[in-house]
Amino acid sequence: MDKFSDLFEKAFIYRNRAYAPYSDFFVGAALKSDNGCIYGGCNVENSSYPCGTCAEAGAISAMIAGGGKKITEILIVADSSSIVPCGNCLQKIREFADENTLIICADLQKNMRVYKIKDLLPQQFSAGDMNNA
Repeated sequence: MDKFSDLFEKAFIYRNRAYAPYSDFFVGAALKSDNGCIYGGCNVENSSYPCGTCAEAGAISAMIAGGGKKITEILIVADSSSIVPCGNCLQKIREFADENTLIICADLQKNMRVYKIKDLLPQQFSAGDMNNA
């Protein structure tokens, strides 16, 4: 846990700021970027469900706005450590990740599961695939 405590603390803060009046499922994310900075985000729901934003997407947007280019590790905190990013977020993470990028899923008691992007998205689509078309 100590290795990821800085990410957990930030993600926990963002989780508590989430706007989830429909699902009551609060999620926070914090990522470490190649520029050494930590960026975070939280889920923001909308009464028109497809218009909501996942915590991971918010953290990635903050990273890009802050000048970061690559995710070295991302921690997602929710009520359960068995959750993983949705398929949409996995693809978003992949855009800014490499095969060694860590995805850490944690619950509120700091129980964690650590994955690499290839574990959760084994058949990845990346920019390189577009060059082979």
